[in-house]
Amino acid sequence: MMRGFRGATTVKENDEAEILEETEKLVKMMVEKNDIKPEQISHVFFSVTEDLNATFPAKVSRRIPGWKYVPVMCMREIDVPGSLEKCIRVMLVAETELKQDEVEHVFLNDAVKLRPDLMNGKKG
Repeated sequence: MMRGFRGATTVKENDEAEILEETEKLVKMMVEKNDIKPEQISHVFFSVTEDLNATFPAKVSRRIPGWKYVPVMCMREIDVPGSLEKCIRVMLVAETELKQDEVEHVFLNDAVKLRPDLMNGKKG
């Protein structure tokens, strides 16, 4: 079964090193919590808010062992007034035996505000 695994984090500054560090931390936690191997991943979309343009967060895929052939893409989030700033979102699609309610979505830093309904002690 193919499932979507959602993740999000925020950074304090529009800084390449910080964007890559926080994105790598997020992605590694997503795959660890859901026991995802690189060969199970179909593709990964990364999006950033309009205030982040120092780097492509998908560059972290080159740092992760086994991710050489994982298709990745970056895009810009819709600029909704009052939305969370300096936010990086990830949608990872992978083959898994997990049921939909067993998937652990991960929200770090200020991104925990995005889906408090998933922050019940088990999720993120």
